Amino acid sequence: MAAPKKGRRPAGAQGRPGRTLVLFLIAMVALAGGMFASGHKTPRLGIDLAGGTSITLKAKAEPGQEKAINKANMDTAVSIMNRRVNGLGVSEAEVQTQGDRNIIVNIPKGTNSEQARQQVGTTAKLYFRPVLTVAAGTPTKPAPSTTPSPSASKGADKNGDKNKPSSTPSANPSSKSTPQGRALTDGLKADGKPSPKTTPPGTPKPGSTPGTTPPTPSANDAAAVAKLQKDFESLDCSTKESRAKAAFGSKATDTIAACSQTGDAKYILGPAEIEGTDVKKAKAVIDQQRGMWIVQMDFTGKGSKKFQSITGKLSKQQSPQNQFAIALDGQVVSAPSVSQTLSGSAEISGSFNQRSATDLANVLSYGALPLSFEEQSVTTVTAALGADQLHAGLIAGAIGLALVIIYLVLYYRGLALVAILSLVVSAILTYVIMALLGPAINFALNLPAVCGAIVAIGITADSFIVYFERIRDEIREGRTLRPAVERAWPRARRTIMVSDFVSFLAAAVLFIVTVGKVQGFAFTLGLTTLLDIVVVFLFTKPVMTLLARKKFFASGHSWSGLDPQRLGAKPPLRRSRRTSSAPTDPKEA
Repeated sequence: MAAPKKGRRPAGAQGRPGRTLVLFLIAMVALAGGMFASGHKTPRLGIDLAGGTSITLKAKAEPGQEKAINKANMDTAVSIMNRRVNGLGVSEAEVQTQGDRNIIVNIPKGTNSEQARQQVGTTAKLYFRPVLTVAAGTPTKPAPSTTPSPSASKGADKNGDKNKPSSTPSANPSSKSTPQGRALTDGLKADGKPSPKTTPPGTPKPGSTPGTTPPTPSANDAAAVAKLQKDFESLDCSTKESRAKAAFGSKATDTIAACSQTGDAKYILGPAEIEGTDVKKAKAVIDQQRGMWIVQMDFTGKGSKKFQSITGKLSKQQSPQNQFAIALDGQVVSAPSVSQTLSGSAEISGSFNQRSATDLANVLSYGALPLSFEEQSVTTVTAALGADQLHAGLIAGAIGLALVIIYLVLYYRGLALVAILSLVVSAILTYVIMALLGPAINFALNLPAVCGAIVAIGITADSFIVYFERIRDEIREGRTLRPAVERAWPRARRTIMVSDFVSFLAAAVLFIVTVGKVQGFAFTLGLTTLLDIVVVFLFTKPVMTLLARKKFFASGHSWSGLDPQRLGAKPPLRRSRRTSSAPTDPKEA
């Protein structure tokens, strides 16, 4: 019989458990340090634990469009409401559909509930407005000679006034992100025709004169003009709250000061020339000839006439007064320039990528949404009630954990120390990661999520039990502890992986097919299942390998949980020697 190769370890053996354990503990300390450095030392709480307002809205179709209540339109409405609520600075709000015609909006405490109700309950308004003036999105110093009239953009002297409104901000093609709120388009042109060259800012277009006047603002009164100019100069578009409030609720006939969606530019916009309902359809496509993404849109018969009329006027103006601002709820989504008279179909081209083109096409579709919503109920959840629910959930978790620990101590004795340490490590990792996920992905811990964490205690304990029982089986076969620990690991590992995979698959399916708070349960269950694998592989197994070298466990102490006599072990396995001589008894042969 060939001798075993020198240095070969049994299957499942771990050469350096100490190093694995040290690296794992360093990673834990790094995660905890990141939590404290971020300033978010506790997980964010959902509405059912922190308190807040829950609004139920019911969809109502416009007369003659009863079939408009469908999944596509409901999903679009959810997107609009979600953007509006986020505009209030509420990052952990929940907006979701319930059934086929209801939308639930959950807004946590710290938000003006009346303002939130107004935001989510109002039908989205999409307008095409002519651009009168554009400047950077930060407040500017007053310029006495500047007015919101069309000549304001040309009112600076030749020497260069510092307060001169800047031209349309150009998009940086090399930028990592291309926000759709920036004026990133090169031009608005007739669908299917070559893209015309854009005219440099300040250069008169053929057939126009520098003094040509764009649509006259409705604010003819001197006081109204002065107020509008003051509002424009003081407008700060750097925060979501200011951008949401700037022109929200404005009428189509108003001349307004508005922000871009990203806040890098602000505009004075004339009265709306076209409404969103005049857009028949819009889609993002890639132009194969030019190798670029564009947005194509078609207008209704009534909208085509309006579009032809206004583009005929804008095409004769200088930049930025040849621009068309596409404003959703008062925020400028895009502001393409117009270089020719257009009719019923058009395309918007520029520095688009697939995402920004698709986003703009979706926005253009918002205005044609034939739905309105009526408020069904408004429920306020107090923080005290949420605290009581959290307290009850924590008590339930503590009771479950205590029962698991008692069982482990009574049945496994010394091995219970390994299981308890592993549970503590798993709990610390779960807490730290939940705290980090709050600011990272707006994860909010709700009551179902707490239930998911409680269920995970049993899943984690089950993994330890599988490993311990495999070790005890090896000892029953007559092996000593050190080889038993290594031989038991491959079989225990397979069982643990299969069990955790089934649990994670169930959590993933539940997360995908459900909405709202049930997703919190599924997310927590899936997270803790993944952490169970990490803890068992990188903590429990190395610790068990190290303890197998200790006399207390290796000798089979009665309180170690690995006493061969208590386990009913067979006599130690001995390898019988083979003789080279042939058997003398024919029966033995």
